[in-house]
Amino acid sequence: MSAPARAGRGIVIYRWNDSTRLPTAEARLALGEALARLDVEEEAREDAQLALSELVANATEHACGPYEVRLQRILSGWVCEVEDGDPRLPELPQLPTNPLFPPEEESRGGGLDSLLSLLGERGRGLQVVHQLTGGGWGFCRTGETKVAWFVVGAAAT
Repeated sequence: MSAPARAGRGIVIYRWNDSTRLPTAEARLALGEALARLDVEEEAREDAQLALSELVANATEHACGPYEVRLQRILSGWVCEVEDGDPRLPELPQLPTNPLFPPEEESRGGGLDSLLSLLGERGRGLQVVHQLTGGGWGFCRTGETKVAWFVVGAAAT
């Protein structure tokens, strides 16, 4: 989980502050629209929007603003960044090496049901980001701020 190629130099797609009413939904919408304009496939867009939701919610709850979401071009695609006004890096949880949401063949849909029940629990957001990005995510400091980032369209492991 090393730092992305040039943290803080991407295209700004959304900004919010501590008084913004629905930053998670608005950021998710802004990312979806930006990725659609860039012809990113639908499944990768949806995974990126869910991962972004977790990072925006974490930034809003645990850090101070102002906040910014950016997209940055890399050789293999795009990196999405969430910058907040707190330079402290979070303590990372122990992340599983096996798939977090294995499908349940008998119910054909247990994967999504498992995901939704997991999203309802606190303290699991970074595990969700890890799963959705295939481990292509992390945090880095940028002076007086920090950036949470993930690779859009990373292959799940």
